[in-house]
Amino acid sequence: MAQLITNASVLNEQGELERKSILIIDGKIEMIVDAQAGLSLLFESGTPVDERKVEKIDAHGKLVIPGLIDMHVHLREPGFEHKETIETGSRSAVKGGFTTIACMPNTRPVTDKPETVQLVLNKAAEAGLAKVLPYAAITKGELGRELTDFEALKAAGTIGFTDDGVGVQSAQMMKDAMYKAAALDMPVIAHCEDNTLVEGAPVAEGEFARRHGLKGIPNESEAIHVGRDILLAEATGVHYHVCHVSTEQSIRLIRQAKEIGINVTAEVCPHHLLLSEEDIPGLDANWKMNPPLRSARDVQACIEALQDGTIDIIVTDHAPHSEEEKAKGMQLAPFGIVGFETAFPLLYTRFVATGVWTLEFLVQRMTVDPARVFGLNTGRLEEGAPADLTMIDLESEQVVDPLTFESKGRNTPFTGWKLKGWPVKTWVDGRLVWSANVQ
Repeated sequence: MAQLITNASVLNEQGELERKSILIIDGKIEMIVDAQAGLSLLFESGTPVDERKVEKIDAHGKLVIPGLIDMHVHLREPGFEHKETIETGSRSAVKGGFTTIACMPNTRPVTDKPETVQLVLNKAAEAGLAKVLPYAAITKGELGRELTDFEALKAAGTIGFTDDGVGVQSAQMMKDAMYKAAALDMPVIAHCEDNTLVEGAPVAEGEFARRHGLKGIPNESEAIHVGRDILLAEATGVHYHVCHVSTEQSIRLIRQAKEIGINVTAEVCPHHLLLSEEDIPGLDANWKMNPPLRSARDVQACIEALQDGTIDIIVTDHAPHSEEEKAKGMQLAPFGIVGFETAFPLLYTRFVATGVWTLEFLVQRMTVDPARVFGLNTGRLEEGAPADLTMIDLESEQVVDPLTFESKGRNTPFTGWKLKGWPVKTWVDGRLVWSANVQ
């Protein structure tokens, strides 16, 4: 199978846009040439393909980038298929321009055995959409009592170990996990939260909580675990990755750790770059997430940390729930919002279209950097690389409408936002897996 994408706007090494033609053969990028050079260059250079058998796709000047990578998602299957399935989640991902996604193990059963890892991989292969990379649990059942079989889980195809959804409360348990992971050259991915400080609290400690008589989640609940785990990572030599950073205290600790050479990396979600607790309009649980929306000062700290490299990558923490679950209100509803289908437009509109970031910076934090942090063979738009590609219309404006989501989840605080930068086509290994059918 051969495809030729013509008239594509591509970022060059200087971060400038150039018109290119991209030839894809057998799932890989065979050649990239200047669009004005003419198609004959492609077929006179010894490329092993008959021009008459090439499917031609005119990009009409739209942006083409490496497929987006999301290293923190919840696909809910097995066990919570009413919220999402691997198929619906993967379809939502490719609609949002994501070609590689890494799913968390807090399913039922928990992904703590090789057979559950294999189930996830099989379901992803059946869906045939995004590349799905499963994480496995650090502890059996994510109960924090006994370590899982790291060797068997690695052999089954997991890419790292995490008890995401809950923090590992025992420092000894986390240290033992880090030693085992380091011996296998595998990362530990940490949900940082001290349970003694957060039980029964649905929102951040701050003015919103006080106004509505709610218990608040303090910043230190996250930072205490970040600090503890950085010391353990220094002692064990493991690659330690901090999930969904949301506080200035955590950022300060991560920055210091990097300065002295500890192998720590970190991620941030779009909602923690865009929203603070001051933006929550009322007791609508579509604004309830974990970590919660923090102060405006924390938001600014997250933005600055992403910009200076303290935070390495952007993730969505895509966390679908049913409408019935979210209708239970701020106190009782589960934490989490969906993120696949709005992530790039939100960040492009808020930061790139306003001149705060360059387009190159945003693309790098969502493609090149996640691939680098986790050692993935993707995230590159170059000859010989897998043809995982996303085409984006930077000009067309659309309003966020949850009823149009491919995800089963409709739980978003961004309903009604008018955004630019919408993905319109997505390829995985050269297969067109989603198209908005636009010219």
